[in-house]
Amino acid sequence: MQYLFTERAHLMCPNMCFGITMVVRQPYHDDRIRACLEKLSSAHPFLNALLDCQEDSNTYCYKVTDHSNVELLLKNQEVESIDDPKIMEEYRRLTGYDWNLMEEGMLKLAAWRMGDGCCFLLVFHHLLADGRGALMLAEELADVYTSRRQPEYAEEMLISSVNDFPKDSRMPFISRILVNRANKAWAKELKEGSHQNISYQEYHAFAGEFLAKDPVRHMVTRMTSEELEETRDLCHKHQVTVNDYLLAKLMMEEDTEKVILACDLRDRLACYREGALGNYSTAFSIECRKKDQSLWSLARAVHAKVQQKMNRPADLYLVLQCYAELDPGLLDAAFISCRGDFPGRAAQFAGGMFFGFNKAEGYSITNLGMIESESIISAYFIPPASPAVRKTQGVLTVNNVLTICSSER
Repeated sequence: MQYLFTERAHLMCPNMCFGITMVVRQPYHDDRIRACLEKLSSAHPFLNALLDCQEDSNTYCYKVTDHSNVELLLKNQEVESIDDPKIMEEYRRLTGYDWNLMEEGMLKLAAWRMGDGCCFLLVFHHLLADGRGALMLAEELADVYTSRRQPEYAEEMLISSVNDFPKDSRMPFISRILVNRANKAWAKELKEGSHQNISYQEYHAFAGEFLAKDPVRHMVTRMTSEELEETRDLCHKHQVTVNDYLLAKLMMEEDTEKVILACDLRDRLACYREGALGNYSTAFSIECRKKDQSLWSLARAVHAKVQQKMNRPADLYLVLQCYAELDPGLLDAAFISCRGDFPGRAAQFAGGMFFGFNKAEGYSITNLGMIESESIISAYFIPPASPAVRKTQGVLTVNNVLTICSSER
């Protein structure tokens, strides 16, 4: 049984869905798509899972069934390109309501005809995978569909306790004081009966109403191979990465000095099993004064900040340590107490102080990196639109074409 641990932070928070759109080098065929999905579901238990709750202990887990719970949407329609409006319209439809994860699975897969290829839209709930895990599954889907390989069984082994983190990653003293204060206040409120733990059904009803009033716009832009090569040359000259450049560019464009970025931890976690789904990522913020700085001087400052955070476990694992140390019931109530009418003052404090849920003000980037694929012609990543973020950029480079998809309120 795999229980939600750090994943619990994604349980009762709207807009925790994201997508990958890709075109593969094989024509559309209904039966071939069904057979491909069956193979993938045999290899990845979480594709067969629903959410389950053990109410007596207020714990949630993945209930793996004996069949796939992926919702398959075979469009049998032609799209002109990966940028066809039908694809983003379908993504908005699928993410415009709150999924009841106790009754429906954590992945929805749509497919269209596209000339000699097949266009797929994979829409993930964050409880199924982080961005990097989603990309790995998309690559596997493309390879299986084009008969380039068969999927291998992947054991699901999630982060299960703070013991899975490095010993030098403990939260700073002040953060521990704030977390302990919130936990004690939450326990006191429960004891006094001012509120109870939020049930999944209560959250689900609230989230459906919230999403109906929280429209998100999406915009896709690209760098051609030539533009990307030119950008890489400039980054090399200024001793920064392309991601540093993108972070600095976002800061300049949005007139902000603080950006949150995601970081994959697979190579640092002993619990991770090759090909597993689940969440093995963290996030941290960087803050740089941009006043009177050129784009490249800001990029160099960003580079220094990113390297500093990456090399300090206490900074790198801070958000995961926070998820681990906060009372699970308080974590569940963090969003609804800030944006709904839930009376929990401790949860309102935690939601505002730790996660910025009071209003959408932040900016973020999630860069899934660069892949070369014989099976995939083109692809892009649609990032989750966290309710604490005004604008987030999802970056993916496939076959030397860098694509940015922005999700913005």
